[in-house]
Amino acid sequence: MEDCRHASMRGEPARSPRLHVERGLHAGARLELPDASAHHAARVLRLGAGDALTLFDGSGGEYDARIVAIERTRVSVAVGTHHARERESPFAITLVQALSSSEKMDFIIQKAVELGVAAIQPVLTAKSVVRLSAERGAAKLEHWRRVIISACEQCGRNRVPEVRAAITLQTYCARPDAALLRMLLSPRGEKRLAELAPGAGRSVVLAAGPEAGFAPGDETLLVNTGFVSVRLGPRVLRAETAALAALAALNALAWDF
Repeated sequence: MEDCRHASMRGEPARSPRLHVERGLHAGARLELPDASAHHAARVLRLGAGDALTLFDGSGGEYDARIVAIERTRVSVAVGTHHARERESPFAITLVQALSSSEKMDFIIQKAVELGVAAIQPVLTAKSVVRLSAERGAAKLEHWRRVIISACEQCGRNRVPEVRAAITLQTYCARPDAALLRMLLSPRGEKRLAELAPGAGRSVVLAAGPEAGFAPGDETLLVNTGFVSVRLGPRVLRAETAALAALAALNALAWDF
């Protein structure tokens, strides 16, 4: 987690605890925090009346706030000044991530948010070990959204990335993201990321496989949909590493690091 010293070195104020509130934020408002945020503030962070908070609703910018009262499970806050701070990546990156095991998927989503991803599209592939019913898919979608919001609270982002419902790779390829550059991350890739990034424009799509990688048929489908097969160096990266390495590399190439 970024500490106050690093924020101060960039001329930003010291960071107070950050919480996401979906609605009702405007300067001068007084509101009760949602149950999960109230529990986190009062029981986990052990904050009290008079303590400062930073609140954001995901649409951009953040608000100063202060706790005015804590009553059992209810936390009331007074909302102060809005600050139009943005901490987004120079690229608007959509990650098309093949479903992996629950813990790995959570890790990929959390770290992708920290690295600036704009949207995440989970896909079911030939080698995906996870299969989701409609009921489990809805529950997973809500779980991933909570992972994303928690990551935004931690890393300082004020815009909440979109996470979409899981679909099959075939369904995705029938209506792919309209981006100038679409890259398939593969150890068999013929191109290097550094060769393609300069002409990418702002929108980029990355496709990353599951634990066992994309099946040959899946790679062919992606290439026929307009994806360029890209390798990330001479080493074979794990499912939970490939997308994150590509995100970090793109940010570095855009001088975001």
